Amino acid sequence: MTHKVYLESLGCAKNQVDAEVMLNILKKKGYIHVENIEDADLIIINTCGFIESAKEESLKALFELRGANPEAKLVFSGCLTQRYSDVLELPEADAIFGNRDLKQISTVVDELFDEHIDEQIVLAPEYPDPDDDAYQRDELLNFKGSAYLKLSEGCNHCCAYCAIPVIRGPLRSRPQKQIVAEAESLAKRGIREINVIAQDLAAWGTDFDGNSHLLELLEVLCNIEGDFKLRLLYIHPDAFPLELIDFVKTHDKVLPYFDIPFQHASANVLSKMGRVGNEESYYQLIKSIRDQIPEAVIRTTIMLGFPGETDEDFEIVMKFVERCRFDWMGSFLYSREEDTVAYDMRDEEEHNEAHKRAAKYQLRLQDLQERITSELLEEKFVGNVYDVLIEEKIEGEDLAIGRIYSQAPEVDGATVVMGRNLQPGAVVKAGIRKVNGVDLDAAVLGDYNG
Repeated sequence: MTHKVYLESLGCAKNQVDAEVMLNILKKKGYIHVENIEDADLIIINTCGFIESAKEESLKALFELRGANPEAKLVFSGCLTQRYSDVLELPEADAIFGNRDLKQISTVVDELFDEHIDEQIVLAPEYPDPDDDAYQRDELLNFKGSAYLKLSEGCNHCCAYCAIPVIRGPLRSRPQKQIVAEAESLAKRGIREINVIAQDLAAWGTDFDGNSHLLELLEVLCNIEGDFKLRLLYIHPDAFPLELIDFVKTHDKVLPYFDIPFQHASANVLSKMGRVGNEESYYQLIKSIRDQIPEAVIRTTIMLGFPGETDEDFEIVMKFVERCRFDWMGSFLYSREEDTVAYDMRDEEEHNEAHKRAAKYQLRLQDLQERITSELLEEKFVGNVYDVLIEEKIEGEDLAIGRIYSQAPEVDGATVVMGRNLQPGAVVKAGIRKVNGVDLDAAVLGDYNG
């Protein structure tokens, strides 16, 4: 019997890569990936368990998808299940599977369809050998022309608020030969944008000998044949290698896009988080990037409501954001996570009160950033011509949705392009005409390279 699998992946890009890996493993076993859940006899929900809202979203997906197809076998997998595999009581799931050894998904589904096994399967395996590469991916779940390339698993920074080391363990860098081989494969497949991801890119290789080897790896990746660009996502500000700025400036294959999650600006809060930066040191890093690369785009994230944050600390954040004028910024509220250092910094009642106050802060911060983003889009991009990676064709219209170098997938605004015969995965030259909120309007210039 040929089985059909429906997969729902939640959370970050690193989770998406895990989902793609599991799909590839199952397709080698003869499984067919279907888009309609009603056609599936196997459902996989790849969960996120980073913060409370992500856990709630994962559980909501479980109940909804189970209701949508009660007869299918259901695997509840990913970060949430890795973290809580020994305490989850969810009869809606036929199997609970972690994320540390994705190859084991094959064992799980074999047991699910074994008519002699009628108990819930629980499997949260430990880490495989780093040389045992399971990252082969046939089907990519993002838009055509773009893909993610994961450099490592886990993290050694151990910020006080962060559950990632609990969920994914310590840093484990993938061997260079595996990364390069995967990048070569993506380039040969016609991928035009390779998004390089990790919990902290600059940490790649530090578990080998204590030193970062990111720039050495990037040099090799830049020498791969193919018409593609590299986008670097997630670099910890306290470990940012200043040499990277000149590298990006002198290597055309690397987009001048810097994703640096500062999380806060007040030294009082940052020190409690386990970070060593402050408002001035972080500003100087941004200034160094923009001084050397005027066209650089900088994205960050800010966390509000961390234990000990005062009204004065929040005002420092507001002044910091106004001074730095980030191109893009996301914000989220601190989530009190067990097994983290920050968990015992206050009790639940104090946390709930602080959460309400931080939610009001967040509205002010978002209003400020939306204004800054709109202004920067107008100042930097309107009237100029850029390559646009087309992602979606708008049916019945001479319009498509795409992205320019300043727009990372999923998290930033988009570029709406006017032109004929625009196909997903193509790269076109387009002139930016105006700004719509946080999106850009553009029109194709003449012929384009498909």
